[in-house]
Amino acid sequence: MRILQLHSDFIEYEPIKKEIPQAEEAEKKKKKYEDILVLFTTVEKGDDESVGRKAVDEVRAALQTLKVNKILIYPFAHLSSNLAEPEIALKVVKEMEDYAKKLRIETYRAPFGWNKALQIKVKGHPLAEQSKVISAEKAKEEIVSEALKAQEKMKSALFVLSLNGKLVPVEKFDFSKYPNLEKFAKYEMAKVRAVQQIPPHVTLMKRLEIADYEAGSDPGNLRWYPKGKLIKSLLEEFVTQEVTKYGAIEVETPIMYSFQHPSLANYLNRFPARQYVVKSEDKEFFLRFAACFGQFLMSKDAQISYKQLPFKIYELTRYSFRREKSGELVGLRRLRAFTMPDVHAMCADLEQVMKEFVIRFKLSMNILKELDLSKEDYELAIRLTRDFYEKNKKFVLSLVKLFGRPALIEIWPERFFYFILKWEFNFVDNLNKASALSTDQIDIENAKRYGITYVDKEGKRQYPVILHCSPSGAIERCIYAMLEKAYSEQQKGKVPKLPLWLSPVQVRLIPLSDKFLEQTERIASEIEKNCIRVDIDDRDETIDKKIRDAELEWIPAICVIGSKEIKKKTITVRLREEKKIEEMKIGKLIKLIRDKIKDKPFKPYSLPKYLTKRPIFVS
Repeated sequence: MRILQLHSDFIEYEPIKKEIPQAEEAEKKKKKYEDILVLFTTVEKGDDESVGRKAVDEVRAALQTLKVNKILIYPFAHLSSNLAEPEIALKVVKEMEDYAKKLRIETYRAPFGWNKALQIKVKGHPLAEQSKVISAEKAKEEIVSEALKAQEKMKSALFVLSLNGKLVPVEKFDFSKYPNLEKFAKYEMAKVRAVQQIPPHVTLMKRLEIADYEAGSDPGNLRWYPKGKLIKSLLEEFVTQEVTKYGAIEVETPIMYSFQHPSLANYLNRFPARQYVVKSEDKEFFLRFAACFGQFLMSKDAQISYKQLPFKIYELTRYSFRREKSGELVGLRRLRAFTMPDVHAMCADLEQVMKEFVIRFKLSMNILKELDLSKEDYELAIRLTRDFYEKNKKFVLSLVKLFGRPALIEIWPERFFYFILKWEFNFVDNLNKASALSTDQIDIENAKRYGITYVDKEGKRQYPVILHCSPSGAIERCIYAMLEKAYSEQQKGKVPKLPLWLSPVQVRLIPLSDKFLEQTERIASEIEKNCIRVDIDDRDETIDKKIRDAELEWIPAICVIGSKEIKKKTITVRLREEKKIEEMKIGKLIKLIRDKIKDKPFKPYSLPKYLTKRPIFVS
């Protein structure tokens, strides 16, 4: 069962006509309710009356928090494609109604199976909009780390730190010159991650055949189409390339670990994440949420000298798993299975930590820059303990100055997590929701917890300080940010695009007729030799439609080839980003593209070169 729960000033509806044969009898009369919790409810296959009662129990807890005792159960078939049979669905919502009334909740229900005219006004507080998924399975209660419980209860203070070093409480800061920072600050204060409408990137990821939801899997696990797989693998290769240039050693570690391992079990409760649990024989395992576990166990067994510090170890995790709340899962922004570049550095002391921290800060900015995400596209957040801030104000300010704009500062009164400071680059999307991209943390606990040591100059064993960095953040979230930015650019009248090196097709050739196919194939071969992805539109469509379709696919260079071009040994190129048409030699186009791509990774396109030979994944 899926429920969209809205605390509303009012809702007014009127049954218009029956949508299904199993619709209830109802009056075609307007009904209006005020100050009410509206439950848009979708009953799914496998749901029964017990699910309905379980849903009401969850809603009852929300009623106590919201200090309201009135609900409207509104049958709503649009939250899922996995619908229960109408007879069962009606039975379940009726049970919800009866059970709620037994609990002395003032309960109303909209008629089942009707098309209804609807007006609703939702309250503006942070808890007004929530979504729930109630499972029929009587599974073991979800394992939630103590750190996550503490994070939900912990009270921290939010400030803005300006370039002049002035720390201002967030509610007193003048955001007039920093509108994006204001959106981020409001998101942080509201603490509402759930999304009630479809973000632009979800529409784009489907239309561009990048990725889509997978009904056959757990929510938050996506299917990747050929174009998306190509983009994703190029990003993975690029980040790995940059991290190994930085000096990290690449390794590979398991994706699941035992609850019985003392170091691992203890660390679980120091990290704010929900775990997936799997059973093997008589043991329970959890799926990793980062590469920390394997890298730390490997580092414990390694012989490390002070001469090798900072000791940098890296893995691109395919995949990391976090059992995020269902209402927070949306598109590429927040997933339960994601690809995360994770690089740790073992440092001798705080002095070495601060020096390395700055190097990794710059590394992260440079990686995002190559994704066409400039510093203006994200906001800096620094989260730390009050004690660390008071002792290291100059260092904290140096990070803000390096960023070049005021930053949001969250100060904890005491430390509960394993880290004393972490920073994040947060992208704010078109729905004003923020998502962390790059991040780094100063970890002062895990070396001792795992028994990781190095030998110092005197030959004594010491515990290092560990840095945890994801220089890009999750690869999927990078694609989310690029798509959201492209949509935003389009709204401003600019050309929506991906970085040229990530465009699945970089050049499209359009022959004016079939008689030019042979020459077009030769041109394509010459372009391909230079590690440029090219395809040929041989469909039986007008030239205008072919050009329009190429524009809609965001293809950077669109080339028309006819008798004039064959005769002059040129091509007529429509450069999409520059919004201009130019006749040029093939060599010039190749140079133009290669100069922009430079040393970025290249992978060939796995789909057939000719459009008529390709399947259509999204209709």
